[in-house]
Amino acid sequence: MANAVDFSHEPSDQPAESAPARSLDAQLAAMKAAHRKQPAPSYEVRIARLDKLEKAVQGNKEAFVKAIASDFGHRSRHETLTAEVFMTLAAISHCREHLHEWMETESRPVSWLFAPARAEVMAQPLGVVGIIAPWNYPMQLALSPLAGAIAAGNRVLIKPSEFTPETSRELARCLSAVFSDDEVLVVTGGPEVGEAFSKLAFDHLLFTGSTRVGKVVMRAAAENLVPVTLELGGKSPVIIADDFPLDVAATRIMFGKSFNAGQTCIAPDYVLVPRRKVDAFVDECKAAFSQMYPTVKDNVDYTSVVSDRHFARLQQLVDEARVTGAKIVPTSTEDTSGTRKMAPVLIVNPPDHVGAMSEEIFGPILPIKPYDTLDDAIAYVNDHDRPLALYFFGYDDDALAKVLEQTVSGGVSVNETMMHFAQDDLPFGGVGGSGMGHYHGKEGFDTFSKKKPVFYQARVNGGGLLRPPYGKAIAMVLRFLVGR
Repeated sequence: MANAVDFSHEPSDQPAESAPARSLDAQLAAMKAAHRKQPAPSYEVRIARLDKLEKAVQGNKEAFVKAIASDFGHRSRHETLTAEVFMTLAAISHCREHLHEWMETESRPVSWLFAPARAEVMAQPLGVVGIIAPWNYPMQLALSPLAGAIAAGNRVLIKPSEFTPETSRELARCLSAVFSDDEVLVVTGGPEVGEAFSKLAFDHLLFTGSTRVGKVVMRAAAENLVPVTLELGGKSPVIIADDFPLDVAATRIMFGKSFNAGQTCIAPDYVLVPRRKVDAFVDECKAAFSQMYPTVKDNVDYTSVVSDRHFARLQQLVDEARVTGAKIVPTSTEDTSGTRKMAPVLIVNPPDHVGAMSEEIFGPILPIKPYDTLDDAIAYVNDHDRPLALYFFGYDDDALAKVLEQTVSGGVSVNETMMHFAQDDLPFGGVGGSGMGHYHGKEGFDTFSKKKPVFYQARVNGGGLLRPPYGKAIAMVLRFLVGR
């Protein structure tokens, strides 16, 4: 297919096997037909589906650890168990725990003019939901939204990334073992399948990936007026206030930048540091990384960059910044040749036009920019696209309030990185260039539901006053309501 789109943040080298795009319409039609036969699955049916999903995850966690490690070249077992398996199981458990209350019809007040009528809002399944998942957390970012979608009573078609083929095959295998094809189905294939998938007439489409591809997905979905949730990325800033200990900040920031080798949509993308503390912060970052990862090349805890192409792109970002005169500080001098292990690289005060400051990095590179006043730091953040995440390190409540009130971002962690994502009771989603819509927990259930308003007219009511022919009674009412 001409101009096929790469549905990922940055591609790996070998796509998964292609699946015939022409079968997608038939698969969607079968799911829609099944939904029409059972448009409102009961609480018991939804719980049973969540149980089946939990069984698939629990029973295949070691297979997922192996598949993801194969796709990455090396992925830390602990990172996969934490970020993929645990996070997915936590999402399922949260849905199961709260599903009954989420499904309850919500009573709403009626204006006294319409009493004794009553009103309510009911949560109704949308029908068939599409999920396009990325390669960086290929299990969790497919199955966590799946939990919300089936909790809301939907049937789901999943397109995992073609650039994590072993994980995609594992997703297809384990889900097909517990779900029928008209409940949950995984579609594998290359860019042409991804492009066709995004054009399907879903009842809702969730895409996680790059901002560039998010625009393509939104255009494709618009042809069928499909509502979309876009979980994108962008440049998530860190602001370190003058009162916060640099060693503590460095440890928490380097954890966020090193986890999954920085291949995380909410990883810290650049750090704004008080000007006089930049050199000290650089030293603390080096110390923090070496404490967490004394070695790199053979360290089972440190994950590889996903592909040769992505590795080359990251190296190019560093080389470009070096040419401009920015100070390049590696956090490790260990020789990692022959692998795609890349220890974090600090880029001190790069110009704004270089790729490390104008593109989402999505890897273990950390630009550090000096600032003079907190207002300057806030202005710098606001001069750029609204980020998916913002991190503030500081103890002063007034400073924190100023940052929270004067910046707009998808989410915030205070004195920590990334942890807001792990809270199932907090919505997750971007704003502007970092995305639109939310999922996780109740917000995910609502995203995949139609919140349908219902008005119940009472047997005895004054509705006749609103129907012609109009007379003196309605005239008196209108004089009371709107004046002469």
